[in-house]
Amino acid sequence: MTLSDTALEIPQGVAQQIAQAVDAGFDGQTAFLADFVRIPSLRFEEGPAQDFMADALRQRGYAVDDWTIALADLEHLAGFGPIMGDFSRARSVVGTHQPVETKGRSLILQGHLDVVPTGPVDMWTTPPFAPVIKEGWMHGRGAGDMKAGTVAALFALDALKSAGFEPAARVHFQSVIEEESTGLGALSTLQRGYRADVAVLPEPSDFYINRAQIGVLWFRLAVRGRPVHVSVAGEGSNAILASMDVIKALQGLEAGWNTRAADHPVYGDVPHPLNFNAGKIKGGDWASSVPAWCDVDCRMGILPGQDLDAAKAEIAACVATASRDHPFLSNNPPEVIWNGFQAEGYVLDEDADPALAVMQTAYEGVFGAGAVMQESKMTALTDTRFYGLYYGIPSFCIGPRAQNIHGFDERVELESVRQLTHLLALFIAGWCGLNRI
Repeated sequence: MTLSDTALEIPQGVAQQIAQAVDAGFDGQTAFLADFVRIPSLRFEEGPAQDFMADALRQRGYAVDDWTIALADLEHLAGFGPIMGDFSRARSVVGTHQPVETKGRSLILQGHLDVVPTGPVDMWTTPPFAPVIKEGWMHGRGAGDMKAGTVAALFALDALKSAGFEPAARVHFQSVIEEESTGLGALSTLQRGYRADVAVLPEPSDFYINRAQIGVLWFRLAVRGRPVHVSVAGEGSNAILASMDVIKALQGLEAGWNTRAADHPVYGDVPHPLNFNAGKIKGGDWASSVPAWCDVDCRMGILPGQDLDAAKAEIAACVATASRDHPFLSNNPPEVIWNGFQAEGYVLDEDADPALAVMQTAYEGVFGAGAVMQESKMTALTDTRFYGLYYGIPSFCIGPRAQNIHGFDERVELESVRQLTHLLALFIAGWCGLNRI
């Protein structure tokens, strides 16, 4: 077997051994995934899930680096997003494989284990952290986004070992947090010095290649009013109602940005690629008091190549304009507080990266000769931006079939998880090369 500029040719017999090893280990993989989903790895509560993954990596003989993230190490780096909350227990975990003989190209396999809140549990068909399998789908928060993909990457490496091989290049298996909020878990691995020739993130994608993604800005509107008794409400200023007027103005900005997006070289053919969301609102203290305060947590998408500072200035100007002629806000403009994602968009040049050709070869190995990977341009974001934009590591996503991510009754199709495990095993073999063990 010789390594070319694109893919390592895998003998048919070896490919069959890999496929058989994936199938033989899949019951154990499904049980492992269920155990992983059972851990409620919500924001600032990811420690037990990181323990679970670190233990799994140690049991497999990887060199494990498990460290507490220090914000002071990251604040000066491109892509940093401010944290609002207790980050003192935040950790990253990396398991590294070093081959007996290096013949191929190095690889980062990265998955995040943080999950978004469940919302009202009584609105789920089954409890979110009690995974169940129904008609071939595993249900549970995080099953699709993205614990199934992370587990598939781990068990792809297991399958290679069961078949009698190891990757013939360095592999960093990264378990990170904060993907849903800032991306600081991924950034911490890069600050720590981990590098490779490519990074693959098995985010749920229904086997579409995600090589393009938008950027995202998070911000809080802090509106302050003047409280009075509701019986004389006209003498006060209702911060909750005033915030609604600012939200309407930001919806207008969203519409204008989407009109401009029609001229974008990558997203010009994507209908409405940029979305504004007023995602969380808190305000007031008493039903019979005019509310003196209201905080609205917001999210706005931005296009790849759009300048972050310019985008933030437009948002701030929109809020200022909405406040200028407002009967209350003209004298009490809301404060715009930047928190969480401060993320640029990212596009991987499909003609410049040989890893896409290697993945195409692996794809045919799973789905049949002549099967062609399709591309999806994301209207959300992933951690790929850190690797590609700031550290010169080509990065893309491909992952299983999942439904209702970030919603009720999140689920992942188990057959697609098995296929993904096979796909990643063939990709590792074609990218890194193989040594017999």
